[in-house]
Amino acid sequence: MPARAGEGRLETAVEAAFGQDGALARAHPGYVLRAGQREMALAVAQAIAAASHASDEPAAAVLVAEAGTGTGKTFAYLVPALLSGARVLVSTGTRTLQDQLFHRDLPRLLAALGTGTTVALLKGRANYVCRHHLRRNLEEGRFERREDIAVLRRIERFAAITVSGDRSEAPGIAEDAPAWARATSTRENCLGQDCPDWSGCFVFRARQAAQQADLVVVNHHLFCADLALRDEGISELLPTTDALVFDEAHQLPEIATRFFGASFSTRQALDFARDLLRIGLADARDAADWSTLAAALEQRVRELRLAGGKPGRIDARDARRQRALHEAIGALADAFPETALAGAAERSRDLARLAARARELALRLRHWRDGVTGDEVDPAAILWAEVQAAGLTLHETPLSVAPVFRRHREAAARAWIFTSATLAVAGRFDHFTDAMGLEGARALRWDSPFDFERRALLYVPRGCGDPAGEDFARRVADAVWPLIEANEGRAFVLCTSLRMVDQQAALLGERARAAGATVELLVQGQASRLALIERFRSLPRPVLIGSASFWEGVDVVGAQLSLVVIDKLPFAAPDDPVLRARIDALRAAGGDPFRTIQLPAAAMALKQGAGRLVRSETDRGVLAICDERLLTRPYGARLVASLPPFALTRDEAEAIAFCRGNEPPAAVSARTSTSDARRPGSPG
Repeated sequence: MPARAGEGRLETAVEAAFGQDGALARAHPGYVLRAGQREMALAVAQAIAAASHASDEPAAAVLVAEAGTGTGKTFAYLVPALLSGARVLVSTGTRTLQDQLFHRDLPRLLAALGTGTTVALLKGRANYVCRHHLRRNLEEGRFERREDIAVLRRIERFAAITVSGDRSEAPGIAEDAPAWARATSTRENCLGQDCPDWSGCFVFRARQAAQQADLVVVNHHLFCADLALRDEGISELLPTTDALVFDEAHQLPEIATRFFGASFSTRQALDFARDLLRIGLADARDAADWSTLAAALEQRVRELRLAGGKPGRIDARDARRQRALHEAIGALADAFPETALAGAAERSRDLARLAARARELALRLRHWRDGVTGDEVDPAAILWAEVQAAGLTLHETPLSVAPVFRRHREAAARAWIFTSATLAVAGRFDHFTDAMGLEGARALRWDSPFDFERRALLYVPRGCGDPAGEDFARRVADAVWPLIEANEGRAFVLCTSLRMVDQQAALLGERARAAGATVELLVQGQASRLALIERFRSLPRPVLIGSASFWEGVDVVGAQLSLVVIDKLPFAAPDDPVLRARIDALRAAGGDPFRTIQLPAAAMALKQGAGRLVRSETDRGVLAICDERLLTRPYGARLVASLPPFALTRDEAEAIAFCRGNEPPAAVSARTSTSDARRPGSPG
C-alpha cells in the first residue's frame, strides 16, 4: 500500500492529477478539465486528510457532496481515495453500480495514476455460489419447477470454472432465476467453518480479499448489514478502514431503516419448512415425522396469511385490535419444531443450524406479537405488518437511523463522505444530514455542467386538474399523448403508483391504436426491469411506462430518451405506517412534518425522476410534470428550486415544437434568480 499522504501533499497530488497535463489527461485523450469535478476531488481529499486528526475537529472529516449529472463525481472521489494511501471502503447504491465501478472505472484510474493500490469487490452472501447447498440440492433432487434442474446443472458447471463464484458473471443465467435460491446460502443456513466445502468457499475467499485490500467496493445493503452485525456483537463482514465513501448516498436512510430493524415473513417460514423436510429426511429420517411437522408449519403459514386480511399495510394501532392475527402468530411460532430439532441437532451440521433458525424465527414472531399487544411499545421502534396477495411480513422498524450512524461515526476517527446527484432540497441539506445524524458536517454542492436552460424544457400542462380526481389518469394521457406523437415515442412515463402504470398503459394504448401510431409500449411487469430497459434502447419508437424502480438508476444517453413524463408530485403514500409514525413523533415534538419530512422526500424523488432526461452534454428533451400544484401551491417553489435550471413553459405548442426538434421561444428559468445555492462549491 502506498504511504499515506498528508493533507497538503494529498491536495497537491489531486490538483496535479486533474491538471491539463496531469495523469488523467495523459491517460485519456480528449480529457476536459471540469471545475466542479476538481473542486469536489479537493473537498474529498480534505476530508480524508482531516480524519487523521479528527479528534480536534471531527466534523471536518465528514463531507456531504451533491454533484449534478455530468460533474464526474466517480473520479472526483476515486482519485483522492487512490492517491491518499489510506484504506478506503466505497459503497454504492446497487450491485450493478458496484460492478461498473470495479470492472470499468477503477482499472482505468489505476492504470492512469499508477499507485499500485490493491482493490477488491465484495457483495452479500446471496451473490455467490454455495458449493455445499448446490451439491445437496442436486443430490436430493426435490424441485418445484422442472426447469430448476437444468439451471442448477448450468450453475454447477459455472462453479467448476469460476474464480469469483459471483452469480452476475454466470453466462446465460439470469441473476433473478429462482434456481439461485438452491445454489446459494443465507446467514441462517450457512455452516461457516464447519462446512465441508469451507476451503473452497467463494464468500470466504471474497471476504479474505477484502480484508487484505487497500480499497474495497461494497454496496449499501452489505454495509448496513455489517453495521447491524457489529451492533449485535457478531464478527464484522467488512474491514475497518480510514475512509468511507457512499455513492448514491440518498438511498442510505431508507436502506438503513430496513437493516436496523427486524422482520419476519411467511416466505421465511415456507423456506424453513422446505429445508426442514429436505434436511430431516436426508440426515435424520428416524428422528421425527418430518413430513407431518413441515406440513403443519405450512398450514399455520396459510392461516396467518388469512388472518392478515386483504392486501395492504397495518400499523400497530390497528394490529392491536386484531385478535385473530395475534392467535395466528402464536400458533405459527408454536409450530416451529424446536424440541424435535434440538433432539436431532447432533446428527448433522445442517440440523444444528436448522434448530438455531427455528428458535430465532419463533422468538421473532413472539417478540412482534408481544410488542403489539403489550401495554408498552418501545418508542424508538415502529411495529407494522405488510399483507401481500401471497404472503405477509411483520416489521419492526426504527423511528430514526440517525443514532446508529452517529454512534458508529463517533466510535473511530475516519472520514465519512456522502455523495449523490440528489441530496439537497432547494440548496439545503438538512433533510439528509438530520436523517443520518450528521450534525455539523461540511455540505457542498456543484451544479451539472449541462446547459439545461437551452437544451431542456420543463412543461407543466394546463387542465390536468386535481390528482385525487377520478378523471386524473385520462387527463394525464390527454396531455402527454401529443408530446409522445411529436417525439416519436422515445419516452419514459414515470408513475407514482402501479395502479397509474396500468391506467396509462391502457389509455395510451387506446390512443396509439386510434392514431395508427407505430410506438411500442413497454409496461412494467411485462418483463424484468433489465429486459425492458434493453428493449427500450433497441426499439425505434419506444414508450416505457413504469413506477418507482424506473425513477433512478436508469441511464439512457442521447435522443433515444428525450421525453420524460411524471404523472404527479411523488409524495409518499398516506397509508405508510413508518411515515405516519414519524409524522406523529415530529408533530408531538412541535415540528412541521410536511416541511421537514414529506416535502423534502418528494423533492428528492422528483429530482431522481427528472434526472433520467439529460445524461450528456448533447442531450436535449422535455420533462412534463402533469401536476399543477408544482406552480399553484406555495410549496411548489421549493420543488422547482430543487430541479436543474430547466426553461419552463405551460404552452402545449411550445412543448410539442421542442419535441419535434425546434428550439423553443425564450422561457422563464425554473430557478429563482436570487438562489445563491446555485453557485458551485457554495455550502448547503
